Amino acid sequence: MQTLDLGDHTALIHVNGPEDGPCVMFANSLGTDLRVWDQLVPLLPQSWRVVRYDKRGHGLSDCPNGPYKIETLAQDAAAIADGLGLRDITFVGLSIGGLIGQELALVRPDLLKSLVLMDTAAKIGTPTLWQDRIAALRQDGLLAMSDAILMRWFTPAYQNQPALLAPWRNMVARTPLEGYLACCHALAEADLTHRIGALRLPILALVGAQDLATTPALVRATAAICSADYHEIQGAGHLPCVEAPQETARLIVQFVKEQHHA
Repeated sequence: MQTLDLGDHTALIHVNGPEDGPCVMFANSLGTDLRVWDQLVPLLPQSWRVVRYDKRGHGLSDCPNGPYKIETLAQDAAAIADGLGLRDITFVGLSIGGLIGQELALVRPDLLKSLVLMDTAAKIGTPTLWQDRIAALRQDGLLAMSDAILMRWFTPAYQNQPALLAPWRNMVARTPLEGYLACCHALAEADLTHRIGALRLPILALVGAQDLATTPALVRATAAICSADYHEIQGAGHLPCVEAPQETARLIVQFVKEQHHA
């Protein structure tokens, strides 16, 4: 565990693996922290340099005042990469993390070798949807809405296991409300539909076959715009790295190895 001063906030970062290994950088979804990758990371080659971080307003990173923009969140990711001296990165973005990855690839192509878009899209939801959610959260709080959030994240089979579900409910409920809302504002404004067709790096699009938050149809449409390889992961919802870590890891490892052998 280490921290990095990004100017207006301090970010928490986890770095594993040798400095000269293939670099993979992970960005989390809304309402999760870097522990969302805990089951996936041990399945990756130990020779890789694996970087995880808590985005602003989440986990153990600071929560500067919002609202946030996807451009700002991508600048944070770039600042972490520059601060750690990372290059030729495979950036793996989950949900809002995938929007961060798309923006980063557009504005800092020098940093990235390839991109993995997981359960994400060029545009997620509508401004009205996000404004309604912001209003509901301000009224009721995250704990009151956590069960509805988990229903969109996980398959019915996973939801029927209370012991597995409880830590994720706690993670959502303990996310700073202002950080969550600030990222909702970023999602309300973000629309990269007309820009990502310009991307020229290799892209892999993954989605849980039972994702209710960013559906396979939505992810497939984004994959078509940016000419990404597309795969559905069976037995998983919005967080394949949690419900199907082995298959998710297999696809990422295969993709990264193909890029480094090209």
